[in-house]
Amino acid sequence: MKKINLAITGCLGRMGQQIIKSVKDDKNFKLVAITESKKRNKKINGVKIDVNTEQTFKKANLIIDFTVPKCTFQILRIATKLKKRVVIGTTGFTKKEENLIKKFSKKIPILKAGNMSLGINLLMYLTEVASSSLGKNFLSKIYEIHHKHKKDYPSGTALMLGRGIAAGKKKNFYSLFGKKYLNKKNFPYGRKINFNSVRKGEIIGEHEVKFSSGKEIITLKHEAFDRALYSEGALSAAKWLMSKKPGLYSMRDLMNFK
Repeated sequence: MKKINLAITGCLGRMGQQIIKSVKDDKNFKLVAITESKKRNKKINGVKIDVNTEQTFKKANLIIDFTVPKCTFQILRIATKLKKRVVIGTTGFTKKEENLIKKFSKKIPILKAGNMSLGINLLMYLTEVASSSLGKNFLSKIYEIHHKHKKDYPSGTALMLGRGIAAGKKKNFYSLFGKKYLNKKNFPYGRKINFNSVRKGEIIGEHEVKFSSGKEIITLKHEAFDRALYSEGALSAAKWLMSKKPGLYSMRDLMNFK
């Protein structure tokens, strides 16, 4: 198999560094470009840190993006012009920005996931099944913990799980979006989905979905102990996307969940 020429954006971020580390051990890829918001007089694995330009991404077959929304759209504009595939792991998009990503996906293949972990995507699937099966007598809420450096909340993964609850009820997610709390010890259930985000220490990620009827509580939970599970998932997504036509895909498509 011919190696995939890979570009990684946000290369000095936690996920960027982890993906570079995983690429080094994966013979399917050749790292050809790494970028940050500003040029740095530094190389990683023999590749110099650059900024996002057409010239930087020219040799790449695919771009893996873990940055911030503003930067993601800069990358998508360049990728669309150069006909490059993009795996998006960036989170924190607004509804308007989500719709804009859909427009870009009509021209290039894009796989977007708030979380690249196999286990989290299984959790999302189970959340949707539970939401559908339990019906309207059960209220739901989502709790997540991440390291103190993570800025956005709720996390992209928590929002994915919220979408799973909404899909199970056949409702629009934004119509079910309730209150969002930060660093609360306790938070209530509601007719809408409430979120509580905790930021502390160096925790990689914990997510918990609870369904309550008042008489019983059902809990679905995932804990991550090694950031490599995200980078390995991102590389699996990259390999899978190489054979796809323009469109917006998710890890659910990759895992063949119905």
